[in-house]
Amino acid sequence: MSELTLLLLRIGFLVLLWAFVFAVIYSLRADLFGVKVRKMPEVAPAGAPAPAAAARTGGATAAVAPSPAAVPSGPKGGPATAASVSRIVITSGPKAGIELPLGNEPLTIGRSSESALVIRDDYTSSHHARLVLWGDQWMIQDLDSTNGTWHDGARVTAPAPVTIGAPIKVGATTFELRK
Repeated sequence: MSELTLLLLRIGFLVLLWAFVFAVIYSLRADLFGVKVRKMPEVAPAGAPAPAAAARTGGATAAVAPSPAAVPSGPKGGPATAASVSRIVITSGPKAGIELPLGNEPLTIGRSSESALVIRDDYTSSHHARLVLWGDQWMIQDLDSTNGTWHDGARVTAPAPVTIGAPIKVGATTFELRK
């Protein structure tokens, strides 16, 4: 082999080695510090444009909170409003039977010890999902989890309104909101 071929092979091997090192460092950083959690947009009063949406659309009005007609009320019950829901009940999985009271604060669900509801199984991400009170409606938001979050049999891809008694599946655990 020529000198040039050996030099190019050495440089290529060195680049490949450094790419591997950076991939390992990135993976360790994500495991140690977690992933970035996206914030949900703020709720604007009815009829008023959201500040961020108005800035993006040049002042055009955009509805931020779902209208009552857009909120599904499934066969199990009506929409999960702050006044109608007081607890979250785990119906299946490793912690089946546990009930947690719901306040007005967001509830993060995941494998991380920083989560309000810690679920330790191989199918749950560190920061998997979040239940948040958005206006007067409880919403479920998937936090870019690997296996997804499911609400009433449908995968959650955007913040979705929660129906009382509808199953929410995170990893191998199923829970629901109750009165």
